[in-house]
Amino acid sequence: MTTEEKKILEKSYDPKPVEAKWSKFWLDNRLFEGQVKSSKPKFSMVLPPPNVTGVLHMGHALCFTLPDIIVRWKKMQGYNTMWLPGTDHASIAVHNVIEQSLKEKGLSREKVGREEFLRLAWEWKKKYGGVITEQLKCLGCSLDWSRERFTLDEGFCKAVNYVFVSLYNEGLIYRDYYLVNRCPRCQTVLSDIEIEHQEVKGHLWYIRYPLPDSSEELVVATTRPETMLGDTAVAVHPDDERYKKFHGKKVLLPLQNRLIPVITDEQVERDFGTGAVKVTPAHDPVDFELGKKHGLEQIIVIDGSGHMTEAAGEEFKGLDRFVCREKVVEKLKGLGYLVKVEDYSHAVGHCYRCKTIIEPFLSWQWFVKIEPLAKEAIKAVEDGKIVFIPENWTKTYFDWMYKIHDWCISRQLWWGHRIPAYYCENCHHIMVAMDKPAACEHCGGPVIQDEDVLDTWFSSALWPFATLGWPEETEDLKVFYPTDLMSTGFDIIFFWVARMIMMGLKFMKDVPFKEVFINGLVRDVKKRKMSKSEGNIIDPLEMIDKYGTDALRFTLASLAVPGMDIALSEERMAGYRAFANKIWNASRFVLMNLSEEKTETDPQALTLPNRWIRSRLTRVIEELNDSLKNYRFYEAAETIYHFIWHEFCDWYIEFIKPELKQGNKNTQAMMQDTLTQILKLLHPFMPFITEELWHHLPGSGLSLLAETWPVADQRWLDEEAEETMKFLQELISEVRRIRAENELPVREKVNLWISDRDKSQKLAGAHEEAIRLLAGVERIEYVTEMPSAGHLIKGVAGTTEIGLQLARSIDKEQEMERLQKELVRLEEDLGKLIVRLENPDFKQKAPQQVVAEHEQRCQELELKKEKLLKSLSELREL
Repeated sequence: MTTEEKKILEKSYDPKPVEAKWSKFWLDNRLFEGQVKSSKPKFSMVLPPPNVTGVLHMGHALCFTLPDIIVRWKKMQGYNTMWLPGTDHASIAVHNVIEQSLKEKGLSREKVGREEFLRLAWEWKKKYGGVITEQLKCLGCSLDWSRERFTLDEGFCKAVNYVFVSLYNEGLIYRDYYLVNRCPRCQTVLSDIEIEHQEVKGHLWYIRYPLPDSSEELVVATTRPETMLGDTAVAVHPDDERYKKFHGKKVLLPLQNRLIPVITDEQVERDFGTGAVKVTPAHDPVDFELGKKHGLEQIIVIDGSGHMTEAAGEEFKGLDRFVCREKVVEKLKGLGYLVKVEDYSHAVGHCYRCKTIIEPFLSWQWFVKIEPLAKEAIKAVEDGKIVFIPENWTKTYFDWMYKIHDWCISRQLWWGHRIPAYYCENCHHIMVAMDKPAACEHCGGPVIQDEDVLDTWFSSALWPFATLGWPEETEDLKVFYPTDLMSTGFDIIFFWVARMIMMGLKFMKDVPFKEVFINGLVRDVKKRKMSKSEGNIIDPLEMIDKYGTDALRFTLASLAVPGMDIALSEERMAGYRAFANKIWNASRFVLMNLSEEKTETDPQALTLPNRWIRSRLTRVIEELNDSLKNYRFYEAAETIYHFIWHEFCDWYIEFIKPELKQGNKNTQAMMQDTLTQILKLLHPFMPFITEELWHHLPGSGLSLLAETWPVADQRWLDEEAEETMKFLQELISEVRRIRAENELPVREKVNLWISDRDKSQKLAGAHEEAIRLLAGVERIEYVTEMPSAGHLIKGVAGTTEIGLQLARSIDKEQEMERLQKELVRLEEDLGKLIVRLENPDFKQKAPQQVVAEHEQRCQELELKKEKLLKSLSELREL
């Protein structure tokens, strides 16, 4: 830009053209790319890969905005930053999309076959898979798009196969005939943590199991009467006196007319139902273990689609499991086997994707032997090599890791990483290899590959190192692994975070990241979960269109309190859109008041407002650094917001206007430099507006992102300037408040009386012109003690008593009412402070400086209260 172009700033801020311009500019100039050859310290991250089917929602916006603030901050601090993006192939989600499309055409995946299905999936990915990546660019995320990865790209597939083969060869992956969780809707197996347990109001059916050739019977209670068709035993506790006479006997299975044994086992809960339980090894996890222990037959009566098999009997085969339940109950009732039915609430597992009730399913599956991997992952966190933020998530991590089970990794899907296991069609020998063998290594027969694909989370577990080129020893891997931070949601600590730690330690011999920041959930303003049924979803794309990306980003940062969910409201975004306007207007003022010639600041010739703003800026830099270092985004946002709006705009600019009119070059230079530092500090939060404004300032370079983060130079700290300005601010604010409450028009000039003469005159004496201008007063009188006069409206500025002298008499009752209201407000503030200071947690956990500030504020309010009470007493005596 030319000098003239720089100074021309549109009257109002329009985010759309600004955002489009700088999004393209950052990418065109490759400002987000990490360098493998750099002398700078590195800071690297990998993006939690959104599903390729994804569209930006508010959870994404939060999860991606917060780490972007950190990456931009680190880059400006001089780090060689690299934030790697990519997408996940999302097996189940893509299957749902493609299968729905096929269903609309009267087709199914079985009808079109694997090859055609995969062609359609890749075609869909090519057409729609980039939607969310474009939305991430719109959000301003400083991702290194030159390193973008996809979990099904060629290099990643090689890494996945390498891990599978390696773990198999070590005996850490095995195949077993096991009872697993299967979703009849998604037609695939799910791991334990992919199951959502929901409390369901169901029933307990009590059923007679008669002894043959006897009038005796056992009554069992069950929540799933349809599975009785596959019962192979009835179990009782060995010490249950009620059933000792049945030990070793057999009972007749109703409807199936099969004799099944009565077995004894300590696992039986004597308090459940009648204390006698049916055992269905093929359809219940507890029964499966009992069946293995007692050598019971496993009869599959429900298939993988949730329909009854031939083993269920001619009358029931082909029925949906829940239709079968009704028919079984009806039949039992008709034959006199149903004793009674009770209401019963219990937890039932549902598919985390489609919410279908899962079905325990007996089948051949592949598993990871997890305990040896988990052991090292536990130790890494115990030893402090990985730190969770907030710290309470460490306990959650340990709770799960100590109770971890082997991980079922095979899925009955087609879209995904096909398991690199091969079966001989002749001798059925299994071979696991990187590439398909030409023939069976045992008999030379033809081989076929396993039909299943791997759990999506298996490939995602390799994300921090496979994305950097592993298993090849690439420069990226050497420079950027381990990464420094993983920022993600609490809901995938088990799905993803723990597994990345296990795989990173196993294959890289080092942790995948050093810190894990867990953000909260985004809820509505009433703290309800956002959902279509509630009608309370706030669409980030709509908010961006309405208020601008910067307003959305700043809103999310300002609400991001570690360990707490976010209560989001559109009103908050409107407020931060107004903040953007405030910054824009302040920048226009600065640009309009700059001279053509560049002037350097002379620190020895600074006026009070310039000394003060520089001192405050130094403290703000320190506070921001501390807040961002500890991921207190809400605190950082509040700090910079307060400084810009309430200090730079409301006070500094107002104080220096007379100096600018006089052509004070030193003030012009300080004003420009302060705005420059402000734009740098605000940039990580609001990158678009800050980049635009910065380019309008004289001397701006390529990009704010390439600039150096401001340094908190302690030489600028000025306690005297801060004390004086604080007094003047309190004084002017109190005069303005009194004028507003008494509806005194601006044209009505008043005289100002200030008590504590010596102290007050020292602080305010040299700045009376500013007081007169900003408070609208004529004469200023300094007194040792405030007189009690009928023409004086009193107030307290900080701890200093002041009075406004009017030309007319004051309304005594009106003034007493005003002081009483002020006293109520003060006592409320004082009460809150006292409660906080009396809280042991606050005193122990809050920084000492914050505690000291609260104690000082408490003392000031106590003194102010005393002076208000004195003024009220004097008024009563008039």
